[in-house]
Amino acid sequence: MTDKETNEEIPLDASNHIAVDETSIRYEGWRIVAVCFLVATFGWGLGFYGQSVYVAELHRLHGWPASLIASGTTFFYLFGALLVVFVSEAIRSFGPRNCLLAGVCAMAAAAVAIGLAREPWQLFAADAVLSLGWAGTSLGMITNTLGLWFDHKRGMAISLALNGASFGGIIGVPLLVAAIEAFGFSGALIAAAAVMLVLMVPIILIFVGQPPRRGSVTAGPAATDAPSATRIRAQAFRDLAFLTVSIAFALVLFAQVGFIVHLIAFLDPVIGRSGAATAVALLTAMAVVGRVLFSTVIDRLNQRLASAISFMSQAVALAIIINSHNEIVLVVACGLFGFSVGNLITLPSLIVQREFDSRSFGVLVSLITAINQVTYAFGPGVIGLLRDISGSYSLPLYGCIGLELTAAALIMVRGHTGKVSSAATTAPSS
Repeated sequence: MTDKETNEEIPLDASNHIAVDETSIRYEGWRIVAVCFLVATFGWGLGFYGQSVYVAELHRLHGWPASLIASGTTFFYLFGALLVVFVSEAIRSFGPRNCLLAGVCAMAAAAVAIGLAREPWQLFAADAVLSLGWAGTSLGMITNTLGLWFDHKRGMAISLALNGASFGGIIGVPLLVAAIEAFGFSGALIAAAAVMLVLMVPIILIFVGQPPRRGSVTAGPAATDAPSATRIRAQAFRDLAFLTVSIAFALVLFAQVGFIVHLIAFLDPVIGRSGAATAVALLTAMAVVGRVLFSTVIDRLNQRLASAISFMSQAVALAIIINSHNEIVLVVACGLFGFSVGNLITLPSLIVQREFDSRSFGVLVSLITAINQVTYAFGPGVIGLLRDISGSYSLPLYGCIGLELTAAALIMVRGHTGKVSSAATTAPSS
């Protein structure tokens, strides 16, 4: 019986998974990984890392206050978080191919609109469309899509695909800056949108088909026995295992995003702009290295323990960065911090896969992604405010260390079984 036909609550603990051959190089899922890598490259290049370019260029072109432009960025993250919650349901209703196409098209339209914005309200309208594109090309969409093709190798698949996020930062931003110098701001964004559409639309149409039937997330009619998303979300907020995962990663990503946004501003007076740029480049490169190395073993690790160690390694790196003035030490510490940056957006989905009912995977991952995004949207602003109040970055960065250590302790609390289990005939577990 489905959840619509009974008053029983759907257990959120891990259940049966149907094994499929995911190790063969010919398995079609690996083509989906490549598609998601490209989607992430454009999604993060234009949606996440592109924000720093938009703030600088719009301020230069129109003289708008940086705070006004940055408030558009905050709106983009918050509205995007609201949309991400429903990614799983969108995939069930319309299929992964149509959802990816919609995300790519929305991202392209938003890029063009940002380039053509002449009034602040036009920027906010463009950011609203960008939120649609972000929801359709970022973490929630990618993990849900790969969850349709992968079970036992899901960790590796997600890790490899999300290297596109780092790739978007490594090559996307420099190419965008070079294009702005060559074609102007609006011309560069129109060109970027055209390249994305010309490349991604045919690739998605050709390679993204119907996912295999499996005991994991499914789209369309195959998912008729899945519990309702509304019930899954309601139960999740009463489940200790879910709460410890979502809160821990929300705290860490608040600290992580806030620190990265302010990193150049912090390092510039200490080691100069070129040294700061080197540190950022190493941080980004180490995020790729860490994600690739973890992808080979992450499915076999105690993922909560791996998360806690990652949190603590970032806390150690921050402590070194706050207390050192040596350029080499600071750059190396940024590399240490960066080693776990990529894995911290991969690990929540893997913990959900391992600990909760496979039918709930898509909804729970989308929910965690939304919670994280709402939280880290305020990270840069809060750190900047604390810096202005205290006169230095020491106070906010020590605060980030506190958040990292709190999260490391919290992530190790799972509860008894990681499930909600109160049925009409069974008392709730305690």
